[in-house]
Amino acid sequence: MGQCKCHAHECVQVQNSKEESTLISEYWKILLSSVMLIGGIAMNALDFVFFQERYVLFLWYLLAYLPVALPVVKEAWSSIIHKDFFSEFTLMSVATIGAFYIGEYPEGVAVMLFYSIGELFQDQAVDKAKRNISDLLDVRPEKAMVVRGGRLISEMPRLVQVGETIEIKAGERVPLDGTMLSEAATFNTAALTGESVPRKIRCEEEVLAGMIVTDNVIRIKVTKPFDKSTLARILELVQDASERKAPAELFIRKFARIYTPIVIGLALLIVLIPFIYSFINLQFYFLFNDWLYKALIFLVISCPCALVISIPLGYFGGIGAASRLGILFKGGNYLDAVTKVNTVVFDKTGTLTKGTFEVQSCQCTSEISQKELIRLIASVESKSTHPIAKAIVHYAEKQSIEFIPTSNVEEIAGHGLKAEINNDRVLVGNARLLLKFHVTFPSELLSIVETIVVCAIDNKYVGYVLLADELKEDALKAIRKLNVLNIQNIQILSGDKQSIVTNFAEKLGIAQAYGDLLPEAKVRHLEELKRNKEAKIAFVGDGMNDAPVLALSNVGIAMGGLGSDAAIETADVVIQTDQPSKVATAIEIGRITRRIIKQNISLAFGVKLLVMILGASGLATLWEAVFADVGVALIAIMNAVRIQKMIK
Repeated sequence: MGQCKCHAHECVQVQNSKEESTLISEYWKILLSSVMLIGGIAMNALDFVFFQERYVLFLWYLLAYLPVALPVVKEAWSSIIHKDFFSEFTLMSVATIGAFYIGEYPEGVAVMLFYSIGELFQDQAVDKAKRNISDLLDVRPEKAMVVRGGRLISEMPRLVQVGETIEIKAGERVPLDGTMLSEAATFNTAALTGESVPRKIRCEEEVLAGMIVTDNVIRIKVTKPFDKSTLARILELVQDASERKAPAELFIRKFARIYTPIVIGLALLIVLIPFIYSFINLQFYFLFNDWLYKALIFLVISCPCALVISIPLGYFGGIGAASRLGILFKGGNYLDAVTKVNTVVFDKTGTLTKGTFEVQSCQCTSEISQKELIRLIASVESKSTHPIAKAIVHYAEKQSIEFIPTSNVEEIAGHGLKAEINNDRVLVGNARLLLKFHVTFPSELLSIVETIVVCAIDNKYVGYVLLADELKEDALKAIRKLNVLNIQNIQILSGDKQSIVTNFAEKLGIAQAYGDLLPEAKVRHLEELKRNKEAKIAFVGDGMNDAPVLALSNVGIAMGGLGSDAAIETADVVIQTDQPSKVATAIEIGRITRRIIKQNISLAFGVKLLVMILGASGLATLWEAVFADVGVALIAIMNAVRIQKMIK
């Protein structure tokens, strides 16, 4: 498994090639058996002379039987060797060999043929679901630009060695952990810290995989190999997703282990009871083949194919449909768990908000107009690459404000910028910058919780610009969709100031919003919610600081596009598109999947019970048994595949 992960692309190509060749082989087997079965039935109906010979009939149908039966018989034998005596393969083998014994050749072939068709449908549906999940993972970083011999070489992250230097362009995600070699750069760290303020990292400081460079081309020295990264562990989690069975799936598997020996015993009793009764009542004529035929019908009907195939397929269908929409469920058990959610708790920064800045308002003194204040601040900030500076410059450009030439621009680390405009000294930055230069300013500026950029001309305060994070485009839609799904208890937990959190909550129509929370405070809040046994909680977050609450909730949902690796690994569901509205979509997919599976269980049990009674009483033939078994399995498979079309 480790080797496959190291050579992901090669493995996928080889696997696809093998799957293609297996699929062609299966098609040929099914086609050959179908042609021979239909041909045999037609020749029998037309009374072909040579076809009336018993040995000809037997050989013809044996040749039709073997292509589709041999794989099943092999599986049955393998199961018996591993002490699994009562598998579905054993049932199918016993029933069809018995049909041949009593001369019901077409029925014997038909049972295996339709079973093989059902298996083919199942395999294709599962493969499609797996491909959707694989496609979802393909959006993750696949290359690193490594500096080797003075040249940049594109390399897969797994082949980059510790100690090598890699280059990352502005807008790209850092593929590996390392130490900063460039002088300085600004990073979007919302995914890791949960805070909306970008972080400036300087030479020799640590850079983590998952951060996004926002301004400069940088170089870092790699400190950890790829296989130690969380990205490698995510791949492993996805590969193991199919092994995390849902409760319904686990129940059916346990049920089949008990159910199969019981029905084999009942089939034996269908033959034995009349045989014993014939000794008690001498007038009762016991014909072994007749009662064996009834027992075989009972066996074929009782085979739990529809349940064993369609229920796992239902969960695969749900997982596949979700992955196509950018939602990754890490197992069928989480599809079940999400259907019970009645409380949704959101982190704010990077989950409901963009994690980027926009100018919200501008306050100035009587000595200057708002337009002039924006012009001054934007002119100075145009020399900076900081995201806050870019937001102000972008705002000024949208307002068609022309910039003033600046000179002697100096950056004062952690404070802001100093520049000269028309022989005046202009200070642009935070309140600490004004304190540093002993500029008097209104004390209320220190109590403003939002991000502000202040300005002073020749040591005289003239005003400030207020910036804030913005709601994501579909944040309001997310809350509305959850309300439509009858989820009324929606809350926000955030490390941001209470006033900011309250403001966003009011815009979204959320009554309960809690700010000023450290990660441990979020955990305490969630523990308090969980004291109510009726509450089934989904927590939605994206930062490393959200990992504890993601693990504590009934269903942890992580934003995977910009989300931290820790959050993605801890979560049960990953939303790759970073859209909060997909939380409601995930719940909806879970509910549709559960409804389809319930339909399949009811259909399988209902039809089988009816035909079992008819078969045991001699009113159903082996053909009806074939329909009850394989026909119901096919219908259940089609119903499960329907999930893909129902979810858009």
